[in-house]
Amino acid sequence: MNELLSGVYQELTLTITIIVIILLTFIAQWLVKRAFKRFEENSTQFKVDDPTNYRFLYYAIVALIYVTGIGFAIWNIPSLRHIAQSMLASAGILAIVLGFASQQALGNIVSGLFIVIFKPYRINDRISMRDTLRGVVEDINLRHTIIRNFENQRIVIPNSLISNEILINSNYNDDKICKLITIGISYGSDIDKAKQIMAEEVESHPLNIDNRKPEDIEKGTPRVLVRVIALSDSSVSIRAWAWASDPPNSFTMECDVIESVKKRFDREGVVIPFPQRTISYLEPAKSGAIQDETKPGEAGLKKEKR
Repeated sequence: MNELLSGVYQELTLTITIIVIILLTFIAQWLVKRAFKRFEENSTQFKVDDPTNYRFLYYAIVALIYVTGIGFAIWNIPSLRHIAQSMLASAGILAIVLGFASQQALGNIVSGLFIVIFKPYRINDRISMRDTLRGVVEDINLRHTIIRNFENQRIVIPNSLISNEILINSNYNDDKICKLITIGISYGSDIDKAKQIMAEEVESHPLNIDNRKPEDIEKGTPRVLVRVIALSDSSVSIRAWAWASDPPNSFTMECDVIESVKKRFDREGVVIPFPQRTISYLEPAKSGAIQDETKPGEAGLKKEKR
């Protein structure tokens, strides 16, 4: 009877110990989370500095808390303690097995650490990769990076994968961005008038900034540079270099300027042409062939619009 009571007492003590360890682990994690959240909300330094380091440190501390809690729980269970001691006795084999099993996980952790140290991107940076994946970095933890795209979807990319990609970071060292706004006009339209309209519409937009240096202003360099960049098949391509303070403002400015330039062109007689092809028919007596040639801006005998 005493042995039975002693066994029940030991099992009850072990159960209570494990429960206490689990509760302490979750309480410690909650306290750390609360402390970091309060630090983010109240610290002036956090609002100025990059939050990437603080966020990564939080995940590292939480991981350490969970590993410590699990270790104490295993050590207090006699059967698991003996298994752990036996495994430690063959530490060489265990290290090899764990090395192969956790190679990818450790690779993500190391890559995440390198990202935090060398900062190819940070939280709240706008990045793009593979020409199609664009968004804002929302979080960087021990395993992966979370990117929020412009449809408010979350893209989860392992750190080891994204660290090997070629990235375009719109916020690296400088938030300012230049938008290249290109519009084609017909060959019969007034090029000087079109350039003036585009410059005025860009310069008058409230989100446009003056990116000229003092020496550029002294030289008389225009605030908005507008140039003819190509003579295309059906149009003359004109481009304006429009500067904005950051990527979100640049996108808004680009959309507004394209709309306002189109309206100004309509009012002032500047034509944005449709693609067209001129087909000239030769005299049958001279040649039975049909000559098909593209002559931008010239009126042919017949026009076939596409």
